[in-house]
Amino acid sequence: MRATKSAMWPSDRPFRLLATRELAARFDAALAQADGVTGAHCIHERWMRGDMAVHIDTALAALWQHAADSIPAWLPTQHIEWLSLVYETTALYSPAQRGRSNLYLILLDYTDRPTQRFGIYVGMTSHDPALRFDQHKQGIRAAGSVLKRGLELLCGPTLHLQRIRRAEAADIEAQLAEALRARGLLVQGGH
Repeated sequence: MRATKSAMWPSDRPFRLLATRELAARFDAALAQADGVTGAHCIHERWMRGDMAVHIDTALAALWQHAADSIPAWLPTQHIEWLSLVYETTALYSPAQRGRSNLYLILLDYTDRPTQRFGIYVGMTSHDPALRFDQHKQGIRAAGSVLKRGLELLCGPTLHLQRIRRAEAADIEAQLAEALRARGLLVQGGH
């Protein structure tokens, strides 16, 4: 995961100004052209607008069917009703200095509980977040919640929180975890 600013990060919402009909046409064109990046931005925009879960899941399935090789890693593989809340909350944090630490979020499976279907783990690492997620799942310095319940890395909301100074990353990790808890999410980590 690169820390440099991409021309089209999901938080930029490049299709924010498109009407719903235009967004649908752009998505259909992305499917026809096997364009996973454009399709991902279309789905992300619908997500941020609060589209119904069934519509998001249907669009995700179609995109995976037509453009699996070009879908960016930041697009989650399933609908998470509070994803826009996570983007809003992480956007409140902006690193002042560059460094070697990365913040990351992991989607946790709580389908065995009656209250919330998903939770989120907040972590910090000097490794690439995808590698760190793999380490958790392999039991290497693993948080029990990620080892047992970790579903996937949610890298989109934290793209701007990569390659920052360790002390600042530690502060943001704790503050972000607390802010997400305060917004009603089930949060693990954030030490």
